[in-house]
Amino acid sequence: MIYPLPAVMVSTGASPEEYNIITIAWTGTICSDPPMCYISVRPGRHSYEILKQTGEFVINLTTRTLAFATDWCGVRSGRDYNKFAEMHLTPGKASKVKAPIIVESPLHIECRITEIKPLGSHDMFIADVVNVKADQALINARTGAFLLEKADQLAYSHGNYFVLGKKIGKFGFSVEKKRRRR
Repeated sequence: MIYPLPAVMVSTGASPEEYNIITIAWTGTICSDPPMCYISVRPGRHSYEILKQTGEFVINLTTRTLAFATDWCGVRSGRDYNKFAEMHLTPGKASKVKAPIIVESPLHIECRITEIKPLGSHDMFIADVVNVKADQALINARTGAFLLEKADQLAYSHGNYFVLGKKIGKFGFSVEKKRRRR
């Protein structure tokens, strides 16, 4: 019951003929140094074998404007549809992996699989983050932080999609010294 989860589109494939998109909510960061993340995929999904064969994928963050495509790519199989073409999404060249980025996404996390851990209904693909590309309009020029409040990022909870973004505090605000007013 750990909700909400990010709703991301993971792009796979090493050539345009095998490019696919799978919508994933079971994903997250597992280490910051070295940067690592994971996705969990059911073995019956079309992208599963592509992931095993190529050893690479791209996590593409989703937004309010990508909500329809995010959902559609999660309920349709790449065995039956070219999801890029059907959803009018643009496969772009990643910097470090062969899997494509989704150009319309504001942030792309390029990953190389280091381990596949069978867990039951899903297998966890543990990966090194080898590159991150972001829309510079969503990056704080001073700190380099991703501006979630501007991204309209999607989250998933119990079969529903939500938009994230209202900032209510920052790390350490609960113990931060307050400036005294004079």
